[in-house]
Amino acid sequence: MTVLSKNPVHSVIYLIGCFFAIAGHYLLLNAEFLAVVHIIVYAGAIMVLFLSTLMLMNLNDETEQHKPALAKIGAVIAAGLLMLVLVAVLKKADALPAPVNQDLSIGTIKNLGKVLLDEYLFPFEFSSVLFLSAMIGAVLLTKKEKSQTA
Repeated sequence: MTVLSKNPVHSVIYLIGCFFAIAGHYLLLNAEFLAVVHIIVYAGAIMVLFLSTLMLMNLNDETEQHKPALAKIGAVIAAGLLMLVLVAVLKKADALPAPVNQDLSIGTIKNLGKVLLDEYLFPFEFSSVLFLSAMIGAVLLTKKEKSQTA
């Protein structure tokens, strides 16, 4: 629906739904942290950026340039070749063996927190100080100086 929709705002909304479906797949794979981060980063921040860009562009049908027939034919040929490659890859994919034993506690937030705060405490704290200094620098760069009038 994202690709087939004529309205760009509807396409972005369908893409948000797709991102939630991907987050659901992360949950099915027992990666709760990735699912939450995916929703926050993609469905939240990036989609707001897409929507604001689309609304600033103010796309109208009368200002849209129509594509020549040769470009449309080239796009159909490229899509057909892509589909052919995907079918060839998927035919080879079922030859892969399924994982035998799977540890269900690998992707949990509890284990991620233990690893971050036990084994990688110094890099974790160093990156947090680095991000904090970058935020302070960004605020100071955007802050306007008071003009001195004599």
